[in-house]
Parts: sequence; C-alpha cells; structure tokens
Amino acid sequence: MPKRRQLRSFDLKKIEGVESLIGVDEVGRGALAGPVVAGAVLVTRAFLEGRWAVQKSGRVNDSKLLSAEEREALWGEFEGLAAQGHIHAHFGSASVEEIEEHNILGATKLAMRRALEGIYPANSFRRSQEPDLFSSLKERESFVPLVSSRILIDGLPLRSFPYPHTAIVQGDTRSLCVAMASIIAKVTRDRMMAELDLAHPGYGFAQHKGYGTEEHREAVIRLGRSILHREMFLRKLLAQRVDPAQLDIFPEV
Repeated sequence: MPKRRQLRSFDLKKIEGVESLIGVDEVGRGALAGPVVAGAVLVTRAFLEGRWAVQKSGRVNDSKLLSAEEREALWGEFEGLAAQGHIHAHFGSASVEEIEEHNILGATKLAMRRALEGIYPANSFRRSQEPDLFSSLKERESFVPLVSSRILIDGLPLRSFPYPHTAIVQGDTRSLCVAMASIIAKVTRDRMMAELDLAHPGYGFAQHKGYGTEEHREAVIRLGRSILHREMFLRKLLAQRVDPAQLDIFPEV
C-alpha cells in the first residue's frame, strides 16, 4: 500500500495537462440496508502545491483505514478549505428504492453522477459524441466539463457512464483527491445512518451502518425486514446462498 505522503505526488502527476482533478469514491455499496453514497472532490495544482496539502495531507487516507474521529476532524478541515475556495466538494446518494430499481451498480453510478453534478452543474458540461461502432448513439453521449478536469474514480472503469473518467484500482489508497472523496462519502453516509437509526430503532443502524454484522442479522431475524433493507441483498444473506464476505457486507471502520 502506498505511503500516505505519496497520495499528493500521485495527484501531481495526474493533474499534468489539465486544470483540475476530481476524485470520486462511494461507500455503502455492499451494505444490507441504507443508501449508497458517493463523494466528489475537486482539487487544483495550486491546492496540491499549497500549504495545507504539503503540511497536512499526510493525514488523509482511504476512509476505511481511518478512525471515526480522524474522519470527522478531516471533514471539518475540508469544510474550511471549501469555504476558502481551495477545494470543491459534494456528495450524491441513491436510495434503497433506486438500488432495487437500477441494481447496486446502476445506483452507484447514479450517486456518482449526482456528486459530480454538485461540483459541476449540468449546464457547465458540453455534450460530446465520440464515434464508437459498438455503441448506440445514446450510449455514445458523454459530458465533458467546460473547465479542463480529469475525473479519477476509484475501482474499475464504469460502462455507460456519461462522464469521461480514469479508473484507479484502489484509488482511495493512491490518490489524494479520491481519498478525500472517500472521507466525504463515508462521513455523510454514517451521519445518514445515525439519523435513520432514530426513525427505525432496534436494528442498530447507528452502530453497524447497515452492514451485515452478526448483530444486524440477528436483529433482522427478530424484527423482520425494514423499509431500509435491500430486499435482494437480505434475501441472499438470510437464505445463506452466499458467503457474507463475498458481499462485502462487513462494517467499515
């Protein structure tokens, strides 16, 4: 795993030839309950070469590798940086209903689109139709930000995603802006789950955040499925058709 101080260096290389980078990451994709949430963070070369990035970015890492206290502290600093115009950050989410309608991958892409559009409103993109003999016209349509940006998304390339992007496997441990996006997404979703716990007590959402812990599974067996539970995920788990580890349903730190 790259050392934290290398995250900034990675982004300094990736920003060559463009005005900014936008890191995108999601959390909650493998949970049994609750929304999937994506974060997006835009950084410029001036930010990457500035005092905060040089002196403090070493504290940033993949959100799962940080404590809740570390994430909350960084969230507060990100708010300050955004207020001063040093970065731009936003989040997007997709509901349980949208997960059921579009499947988890489709809902994840929907959350990512909403996070990106929070940074670049729809009218700040121009439509691009690059030729592709193997795609329909609708699938060829993509949107390019009028400001020169490179979008870095954690994971594998997303098919039929309208925004041109560079996929970075384990990007949240390699790229500073992607790691920052992972923190935005994680803190946002954790807060959502804590609020949902108040409305749906007994399941322990504030503790396990909707992931498939033993306590969560026992609560579902005892109380039944709530409206926050993803029916397909829950049905597979309770039927013991798959190993829980294959669903990536264990709680993030």
